[in-house]
Formats: sequence, structure tokens, C-alpha cells
Amino acid sequence: MKQLTKAEEEVMQILWQLEKANVAAMIEELPEPKPAYNTVSTIVRILESKGFVDHEQEGRGHIYFPLVKKGDYSNQSINKLVDGYFQGSFKSMVSFFMKKNDMSLSELESILKDIKKDGKT
Repeated sequence: MKQLTKAEEEVMQILWQLEKANVAAMIEELPEPKPAYNTVSTIVRILESKGFVDHEQEGRGHIYFPLVKKGDYSNQSINKLVDGYFQGSFKSMVSFFMKKNDMSLSELESILKDIKKDGKT
């Protein structure tokens, strides 16, 4: 799976949220200052060429929808982060974020409890 630029990822976040949308609807969800219609349209076409998005015809326009699930992209991005910066070690990554965010042991225990709970469902 290809990596997305920041602008492409921002548009994908909107599309994952909306599930289906035309360019105008995507622009409405973007923060101020709103990008130009042509800018978002170009980004969507790039996402389509990368295999992240497809469209269906609606009248004279297009309705776009994601082909890649948000969870699949998130997993790939996290794995790339872990491989690139932490030599493939999730333990190193967790340790790094604990130190950088001054996380307490009780916060870590709470996270571990949530992980165990999610693993049972």
C-alpha cells in the first residue's frame, strides 16, 4: 500500500468519515481556509490513481468512495513507523511515547487493560 501525502490523508479522513461524497461535500468538511475546488478534485483523482478511492457517476458529477479501509491504512502506517523509527520493536515505540509524554504507570496499566478487553471481544 502506498503512503499518502498530508493533503491526501486529510481528504481520505473526510471520505472515511462521510463514506461517499462529491468534491463539494468534502470541501465543506475541510477546515478554513477552504481549498479551491480544483485542488481537492486533483487530490481525489490522485487518490483514485493510487487505488485508495473510486467513483460512481451521478448526473454530470462523481460520487467518490474509499476502497481502502481506514483500519487497514492505519495498521500499515503504524507498522511503517515502528519499522522505520523503532527497528520493528513495538516495545521500543511504547517506551519512547511513555517517556516523551511523561506517562504514569497507572495510565499504562489502563491502556493494557483496554488492550486485554479488546482482545476478548
